[in-house]
Amino acid sequence: MTHRSIGWTDHRVEVIIGNLLRAGVLLAAAVVLVGGGIFLVRHGSAAPHYAVFRGEPTDLRTPSGVLAEAVRLQGRGIIQLGLLILLATPLARVAFSVFAFTMERDRLYVIVTLIVLAVLAFSLAGGAL
Repeated sequence: MTHRSIGWTDHRVEVIIGNLLRAGVLLAAAVVLVGGGIFLVRHGSAAPHYAVFRGEPTDLRTPSGVLAEAVRLQGRGIIQLGLLILLATPLARVAFSVFAFTMERDRLYVIVTLIVLAVLAFSLAGGAL
């Protein structure tokens, strides 16, 4: 049986993780909603051109580009920021789990969770070293 720090029970950790996930999803949804509203106000009356495929602009292909567009209050940038927040939510959950397992002094789970965190970070970075 592992030694538990005062206040760090399994139930408390589960509640914190649940709140973290809920907050991440709600924040992402709110950001996407705001971005969608801005986009519709500015471009809602424009006719779509389905015959021509236009990929994502280059300025929205990197996190720094997305942040720059969101700061300029561009609808598409704010929508992309919301999606980045949504992607970061499970990463934050795993990072918090590392902290919680460290507080519980459960070395095996710390190591396993660090491996999971590394795999997630590697895959989100596009698998590039």
